[in-house]
Amino acid sequence: QAKERVRWLEGGKQREKRSRGCSLYTARHALFPRRWLNLQEYQSKKLMQESGVAVQRFYVADTASEALEAAKRLNAKEIVLKAQILAGGRGKGVFDSGLKGGVHLTKDPAVVGELANKMLGFNLTTKQTPKDGVKVKTVMVAEALDISRETYFAILMDRSCNGPVMVGSPQGGMDIEEVAASSPELIFKEVIDIFQGVRDDQALGMAANLGFKGPLQRQAADQIKRLYDLFLKVDATQVEVNPLGETPEGQVVCFDAKINFDDNAEFRQKAVFAMDDMTESDPTEMEAAKWDLKYIGLDGNIACFVNGAGLAMATCDIIDLHGGKPANFLDLGGGVKERQVYEAFKLLTADPKVEAILVNIFGGIVNCAIIANGITKACRELELKVPLVVRLEGKTPLHHLVLYVCTHFANMVCRSGHVSCF
Repeated sequence: QAKERVRWLEGGKQREKRSRGCSLYTARHALFPRRWLNLQEYQSKKLMQESGVAVQRFYVADTASEALEAAKRLNAKEIVLKAQILAGGRGKGVFDSGLKGGVHLTKDPAVVGELANKMLGFNLTTKQTPKDGVKVKTVMVAEALDISRETYFAILMDRSCNGPVMVGSPQGGMDIEEVAASSPELIFKEVIDIFQGVRDDQALGMAANLGFKGPLQRQAADQIKRLYDLFLKVDATQVEVNPLGETPEGQVVCFDAKINFDDNAEFRQKAVFAMDDMTESDPTEMEAAKWDLKYIGLDGNIACFVNGAGLAMATCDIIDLHGGKPANFLDLGGGVKERQVYEAFKLLTADPKVEAILVNIFGGIVNCAIIANGITKACRELELKVPLVVRLEGKTPLHHLVLYVCTHFANMVCRSGHVSCF
């Protein structure tokens, strides 16, 4: 799964070349940010609420007593209690307290307090969490609404369309890729003019395609325009609502949403990025991000130290082809500094699974002298104990001298004695 994540991250250009027009495939995956801004469900709902998008009434609680008080304050016919973690599959998850399910419905506010007491402070394990689960620190207490019909709606940034595109389907509440595969005629796409925005006729047309009729069509069109306002307001690359539902009382409500943000806009979205929940992020990936390194841990034992995403993926593939298993994906990128090289080595050597390190550097986009000096410093100070293979190639000044220095120092300080430079 981690390797597939790497390919999605770095394969955007190849996918764009293969695409023709605004396909659903490219619409959902054409643009990924440099890293992930992780917002909890209640935070996304709050952003939507602030933009006038219709969502369920909700409160957030950090203690069981707060959850009970929130349930009473809602004064709703039925209440839904949701554990707030970033992983999916919460409804079928299991707590180490013994409670089954991270999502519960009840009509009794007192039950909310009892359930919250078995959620907060306990680990919830789902199909997407680590085997030990994730500790729940917050729960969302929301008004439960009946849904008479579910639809799918999203606004996504699509490079092949040179801007945003609306994607909708009258079949919501399920995996949209399955709908696209089984019933492609039920997928509707509409390119948005970035200068004009969503026109009234476009919004009404999409609402009709989603199956809204009469007064609900106008109501759904209004929600679509508000969602586009949110899309622009927060510099999103994707706003996906699944389901965009219709209630028996005649309301159009956004029941669940996923928002992706453009990390390049962090400088003007400080309030949004300040909500970033990194408590569930991989500590190694977080440390790598501090040094502007693209790192993803894998399951193998051969650490990869490469510059350039394409070369990094090719290195992983070559290792796999010859019977080895890469321990990580690590892209130094261009313009790397000596300190980054040193910190990258610290990350690699801290992994207990690593039994060897392969350095594969192309000098066309980075100075090999910087890499060699960083490796030399790392070998001296970190007391490298695993075999190290270094490949530096490129027309960098003093290239051969640097190789000699790197080999000399590495052989001096590597206790394993297994060092190769070529």
